[in-house]
Parts: sequence; C-alpha cells; structure tokens
Amino acid sequence: MNKANLMIIIFLTTCLQAFGQHIGLTFQDAEKQGISIKHLDSLYRSAVHADTSLAVFKTEKEQEALQQAYGKLLQDFGKFLSENNFKWEKPTKCFNRIYFNADGTIDYFLFNFLGKKEDKPSENIEQEFQRLLNAFISDYQFSLKGKSKFAQCSPTTFMP
Repeated sequence: MNKANLMIIIFLTTCLQAFGQHIGLTFQDAEKQGISIKHLDSLYRSAVHADTSLAVFKTEKEQEALQQAYGKLLQDFGKFLSENNFKWEKPTKCFNRIYFNADGTIDYFLFNFLGKKEDKPSENIEQEFQRLLNAFISDYQFSLKGKSKFAQCSPTTFMP
C-alpha cells in the first residue's frame, strides 16, 4: 500500500470514529482499515468482568439486565435478517465483539465466522450478511445505557 492510500485510510477511519459511525465488519477487515482491536479495547470498558471494578455493569442485577438486553439484540438482528429475506444455508457459528457507545448505540460490530472453510458461509452470503448488519446497526438502540462506552463479546450460532 502506498503512502497516499495509507493516509486516506487513516483520515477516513478518524472521520468515521469522530462522527460516531456504526461499522460492522470482520475482525480482519477492521485491522486492514486501521481499526485496531487493541485500541478499541482501550477506549471501551468490558461490559462485565471477573473483577467488577473493571466492569461497566457491576451488580448481579445489572449483569442480568445486560444478558437479557444482549440476547434481545441478537434476536432482533436474527429477525431483521429474516425480514430482509436473508437465509442461512446451514447452522453457522460466529464470534462477535460489539462496541457500544454509553447511550446504547452500536459503534462497531466486529465478527468472524468460525469453523472449517466448508462450515463458513460463501463469500456472497457473507457480503449480504455484512450489508444487512450495517443496515441493522445504523439505528439500533441497545436497551441498556452504560456509565461509559462498553464492549461485549460472545459466540453465536445462526440457524437456518
């Protein structure tokens, strides 16, 4: 990559971060675009943590509310995919790391499909998934607000 292209990518990434864009992409594509997971993790606190002093949601009641809200987010996304005629060919395992603004909007939704090549979706299906993911997170409102920006991750299996 030449220096001019690198500068453009850095500029665009900075602009996107400054204007609170809602970005959904693979972990690898994030890194290629200069969106460092390590950097994001320094900006967003863990939603939950074994050491509750490091967590945004500290109490048992808050953590239970987080689990319910997170489950609802994944269900809402599955419903959105279905409403947009997206169909999985087979059960598809995925790992997500979602970065939330304190107000509950989604800043970044990073994902990777898991398994052997034959277990992963085709390139066309992955592209459509990513397109719909970006449409979904553009105005999705997580039902919890945090005292600061926070991140939550999980494995997920999408079913046909």
